[in-house]
Amino acid sequence: MPDKKFSVVGIGNAIVDVIANVDDDFLAKHNMKKGSMQLVSEDEARQIYGEIDIVKEMSGGSAANTIAGLASFGSKTAFIGKVKDDPLGNVFESGLKSLGVNCNIRKGKVGIPTGYCVVLVTPDAQRTMSTFLGASETLGPDDIDEDVISDSSITYLEGYLWGGAESKKAFLKAIEISHKNGGKTSLSLSDFLCVNCYRAEFLELVKKNYIDILFANEDEIKSLFGEKSFIGAVEKCRDMKIICVLTRSEKGSVITCNGSTHTVAARPPAALVDTTGAGDLYAAGFLYGLANGKDLSTCGRIGSIAASEVISHFGARPEKVLSDLINKKVF
Repeated sequence: MPDKKFSVVGIGNAIVDVIANVDDDFLAKHNMKKGSMQLVSEDEARQIYGEIDIVKEMSGGSAANTIAGLASFGSKTAFIGKVKDDPLGNVFESGLKSLGVNCNIRKGKVGIPTGYCVVLVTPDAQRTMSTFLGASETLGPDDIDEDVISDSSITYLEGYLWGGAESKKAFLKAIEISHKNGGKTSLSLSDFLCVNCYRAEFLELVKKNYIDILFANEDEIKSLFGEKSFIGAVEKCRDMKIICVLTRSEKGSVITCNGSTHTVAARPPAALVDTTGAGDLYAAGFLYGLANGKDLSTCGRIGSIAASEVISHFGARPEKVLSDLINKKVF
């Protein structure tokens, strides 16, 4: 990896997570598919918010969680996003700054409020999310800091943010700047419903070599390639020249690159409490390993350690210092 100021810069939704425990009947009442993420209006989000007993409110967002995980590993990181200059916007920004993340967050004085995600955790520790994107979805190319992208080894893009016309332009601008300056780009597919909406566009990004590292779970990668089986999707990944990182919850992960395949076992948590952020933190561990010259299997093992830590408690940010966990292991 090039010697740059930042190991990874994340670009994604700048939102606050509102976490609550519910039962399956609550999901059924609101027609929610367990384990999914649905976009909702501000009014819909407020309605759900009013029916829950909140366990925790904290700075969230998929890419931001990954950046927080990297910071816990000791990496120098940055984040680009958009909020409103309101109480939730301040919660989001302070949450990252407290970790030492370089925050390049545009704060609007008027208009759409800061977004938030209602994370509903059922007794089986599955999380179902209703997200009001708020100001974050107004991110555009003018919000991309060229100096930060140029000085980052890896630019990590959150698939959730792909939906808006301006945010697409922002992503493409960041990709161009990164590659022009010798950096790598990484995309998280984020959610299988997201893939269903933007399959053709995500495939174009991958096939045109705009993306160097692709993160997806089992459902997302099958959806991307229109495959019914995970094995079939893996074969499609093997045919590509990029790194594909495929997570499978308790089944571990599979990593492909240039025809090679690496299978990594999951690391059981001390207690399974809340799966929120498992994929985000796996990505953090993997990118930490990659930025530090580790082989792909080792990167996967570091990712598994980070994911195991985050699912052992409520919330999508690590509670333990992740660098301490891997320092005790031999790689």
